[in-house]
Amino acid sequence: MSRFLSCLTAAWVGTAILGQAQAALPQHPDLDLAAAQRLAQAAPCSAALAVLDRSGQPILLQRDTRVGPHNAEAARRKAFTALSTRTSSQALAERARQNPDAANLVTLPELLLLGGGIPLYEGDQLVGALGIAGAGGGGADERCALAAARHLALQSHPYRRIP
Repeated sequence: MSRFLSCLTAAWVGTAILGQAQAALPQHPDLDLAAAQRLAQAAPCSAALAVLDRSGQPILLQRDTRVGPHNAEAARRKAFTALSTRTSSQALAERARQNPDAANLVTLPELLLLGGGIPLYEGDQLVGALGIAGAGGGGADERCALAAARHLALQSHPYRRIP
């Protein structure tokens, strides 16, 4: 009987330790195809749209037939820029105009310093990025992206709500 209790105690302790180890691993919310499709449906503009996961891989890429084909790649690059730098592509473009060191970012071929790309946060967790192109200029692209993110209660900055 005491051997059985010893085994039972050891199993319970092992399970408790394993549970603590699993709890110590980081937990990350993920964007999935359904969320990407909801972002696309919530975008209040006719444009090209790209949704990337937090590793920079495309989840969804679509283009309204009324915008030029180059806008699909522009949307993807704007999203990648926002994801990679954790800031909106519009803010990065403004920074590059004002700071000679930041202006060198235009030499990186994957970055596109035009408005329309925003990082997507759930609380303090970066979950992906959204890029919009072809809505009528960088400012319009940015407003469209922010409106879509707001619809899903995602933020463009950690801990802050989109105004």
